[in-house]
Amino acid sequence: MTSRTQSWGATGAMDSTEAVGWGWTMSESTRHPVRRSLLSRLLALGFWSCIATLVVGFLGFLGFVYHLDRFEQAPETRADGIVAMTGGAQRIGDAIDLLAKGYAKRLLISGVNEKTSRDQIANLNPGQRRLFDCCVDLDYRARNTIGNAIETRRWAEANGFDAIIVVTSNYHMPRTLVELDHALPNLQKIPYPVAATIDPHDWWHNPAVARVIFTEYLKFLAVWVRTRFEGDPERSSVANIISGGAPIKAQVIAEPLWR
Repeated sequence: MTSRTQSWGATGAMDSTEAVGWGWTMSESTRHPVRRSLLSRLLALGFWSCIATLVVGFLGFLGFVYHLDRFEQAPETRADGIVAMTGGAQRIGDAIDLLAKGYAKRLLISGVNEKTSRDQIANLNPGQRRLFDCCVDLDYRARNTIGNAIETRRWAEANGFDAIIVVTSNYHMPRTLVELDHALPNLQKIPYPVAATIDPHDWWHNPAVARVIFTEYLKFLAVWVRTRFEGDPERSSVANIISGGAPIKAQVIAEPLWR
């Protein structure tokens, strides 16, 4: 009776187990937990990696925002030339004022629309007409910040400049300086951020400001990464793709149009 009961018990146990070797069995319920545990760990790792990326990205955005200048300040030193990036009348007006105050001897306005004449720009600053006649150069070829950097390099090298004052919007300044440092690593750049249009600290309660600054932050990151791996922007295939091909090709084949 005892041996029969033990035999039945052993048979019953074997119904819910699988033989995996002499004298060893594995329960049906213990075959898949290892696989499920590995999948769970991978999912958890992916989740926390995403959270870490978002946190780092947000902290980087905050650092970007709170390093932007909120107020305009006169340059601490003079330079050979001034470069103003188009994109707002305030930029050109401030650049003309700096030129009139003797902070530099020439001004380049980069990225002028091909339909805008010298007279039209001069009429925006009627009190400084004499400066337009003697000391202002216009660049009609640049179509983006990469083009601005390339044309600035050509202009600075043609004039033998060692230092320039860079005039553009406060939120646009970090990306501009990265492009200029890449194209002109040996030229001193003195930033003059125009802060009249956007207060970056308004981003948290002004959706329009937040959208502008966040978009610029993403562009800044893309430019920073791109310039770490590319060579001369005029010969860079990545920069050429970003520019849609036309701006850089046009700059290579065109003669200088500053005057």
